[in-house]
Parts: sequence; structure tokens; C-alpha cells
Amino acid sequence: MNKKMIKIEMLSTGDEILYGQIIDTNAAWLSQLLFQEGILMTARHTVGDDLTQLICTLKQHSLDNDIIIVNGGLGPTSDDLSAQAAALANHESLILHQEWVYKIEQYFSNRGKTMPPSNIKQAMLPQSATLIDNPIGTACGFKMQINQCLLYFTPGVPSEFKEMVKTSILPEIKLSFPTLEKKLCYRLMTMGQTESDLATQIDSKLNIPTDIVVGYRAAMPMIELKLTGPELQKNKMDELWQQIKSIVANNFLYEGVLTQHGDLGLAMLVSRILLEKDQTIAVIEQQSAGVIAHQLFECEAPLVKSEIVPLFLEESKAYFLDILTKYRADIVLGLVNFRERNTEFTLIIATSQQFLKFNLRYTGRQQNRHITQKILCAIALDALRRYLENIPIIGTNVWLDLIE
Repeated sequence: MNKKMIKIEMLSTGDEILYGQIIDTNAAWLSQLLFQEGILMTARHTVGDDLTQLICTLKQHSLDNDIIIVNGGLGPTSDDLSAQAAALANHESLILHQEWVYKIEQYFSNRGKTMPPSNIKQAMLPQSATLIDNPIGTACGFKMQINQCLLYFTPGVPSEFKEMVKTSILPEIKLSFPTLEKKLCYRLMTMGQTESDLATQIDSKLNIPTDIVVGYRAAMPMIELKLTGPELQKNKMDELWQQIKSIVANNFLYEGVLTQHGDLGLAMLVSRILLEKDQTIAVIEQQSAGVIAHQLFECEAPLVKSEIVPLFLEESKAYFLDILTKYRADIVLGLVNFRERNTEFTLIIATSQQFLKFNLRYTGRQQNRHITQKILCAIALDALRRYLENIPIIGTNVWLDLIE
């Protein structure tokens, strides 16, 4: 295998992935893990539960790659076809691996059950295959060669897949690569500026070497900004990163990745600040329909009250003070009084000492209900973050006007 030209692909299998019924989190996780190890995945591909298509894909893609990690299709049911497809693609038979039968039997015995006959299928592997242990499940991983390409077959269950990759597959893959310098990737989230505006400012003010890349990812209503480059350039990247953070300071939300669930990053940050300051919170919502409270709850915020109220609730100080007293909340966050086709609304932050009220207008283009709720949630959480950090509560935002 030519170490300098190595190509690695992930092949995800299953109708549920192909048709978008579930999100392929395994592929994203593997890409990121390999990147952190200085290994760049060259391609990702998805194929459904069709034996002919699987065989064709394995044959063709094994001609173009040095390593393929195949994910899914190792279960005991009729639509789990990876082992059969691999055998037929390599013109060989499936054989019973008795040692794995014993492993499956022990798995069920330890749980006080008898192995179903259908699980025998999970020990039927291609003749040339070498077993890869699965310490937490019944799906046996295996590796084999097709057309001089090394293929690793892995279960689709995320916990089993990740364990197999980390303990067995990644150490072997790293031996196939030359010594590579790890890539560095700095990340931050902004809100309130367009992707093009951010790019214009950064490109005009910074001189960025060709081996360092600034990237942007829109995740409405936020923009993620990334700086990627070789570890050898760390000092230069650190310098550039400080300059970038200075450029986006008015729209900066947080640095790094606070959670694997991108929508919850801001909620996670606010939750941490509330916990650090020992502050409990109640949330009163209308059009956001409980999304703000749900995100805070998912991030284990000290949430003591969540309520969805009718439209045109009178946002009186007495109402919010009553919530503070009744539920022993330190802060009440309100997003109420929607008007003018829901583009205008009132944001309230109330404590026993303050009653802060902001009439706001969202001027961005109309979105579907789900995205609109995400936008409203982000506006409210960012305002709460700013309040907790003692900075101006309504930040610079090209899509948001403060109505006097």
C-alpha cells in the first residue's frame, strides 16, 4: 500500500440512512476522529439495503480506495446484507465462525436469555475474513481485502461502532499512514452578521497563509467560523485567531464546541453561567412554543418554571414578579406579545430588582415555523447571556431592530 497516496472512504449502509429517516451521525463522528489524528477521509458514500447494489458498490469502490470502513448491515435480520455482499463481491462463500457463536451465546446467557436462532447469521462471515471483536454487542466486525483494498466491516449501533473503531480499527489505520502532523481547527459561533459580511471583514484585514484556511458554516440564525491549519503553524494560527475574535467581537457567542448537538450550544453556555452564578430561571413563551425551556432543560439548566401563554399576554411587571415569587425564580425570561405577522415581539428579563423590556422587530426573511422558533430561541438566549455577563443586552444584529 502506498502510504503517501492512501485514500480512505466510509461506506454507510441502510435504507433508513439513504432515505433520510435517520441522520448518519457515525459518518460525522468518524470524519472528525480521523481529522484529529491527522488523517483526512477522502470520500463518504451511502447505499441502501439492496444486495446487488451493495455488491456493485464494494467492487467498484475497492478499486478506487486503499481503505473502506463499511458501517451497518451486520445484524441478524434479512435486511442485514453486508457480510453476504462482501463474500459475493470477492467470489467466496460465507462460513460459520464457531468462536463468535460462543460469544453471542455468552452475551445472551449473561442476561439470563437464550440466543435466538436468527443470531447465528451474525457469525456467518466471508471465507477470507478476519474477526474484529465487538465487546459490547452481538454484531461481529470483520476485515478482508477486495481488489487490494482493505475493508473494515462495522456495526451500525453508534456505541458498538465507536468502540470498535477506537480500540481495533484506528490503531491499524494509523500504521498504514506515514507520520502525519495533526491538523488544528479553531471554532467559534457568531450571530447577527451575514456570512459574506464576516468573510469581507476578515479577508480585508488579515493576511492568511495559503496552508491556513478560514471556513464558514451557516446554521440559521448563527454562523460558525473555523480556522484550520497544520500544527506546525500553531503560533501563526493563535495570532490570527485572536485577530479574528477581535473582528467578530460584537457578534461573538462562544468559542469551541460546547455540545455535539449544534442547536444546543448557546443553551449549554447559558446553562453553565446560570449554574456558576447559582441563579434559577423561569421561562414564559408564546411563538417559541416551549423551545427555549426545552433547550435549557436538555442542558440541565436550573429551570424552575416553563409556561406557554396565550397571544397578547399583558407583559405587566406584576405578572412577572408573581412568577418570581411563586416559583422562587431568580430570573424570568419572557418572549411574548407577538404582533405584525409575528415579526414584532417583546423580550422581557425580570428579577426582583429589575424589569427590563425590549420591543423588537425581526427583519430577516420569513422562515418555516421550525427555523423561526430556532431564531427566536437564539435571540432570547443571547439576550439572557448578555444580561448574565453584564454587557449590552441587545447586541449588533443586522436582522433585529429595537423599537422605541
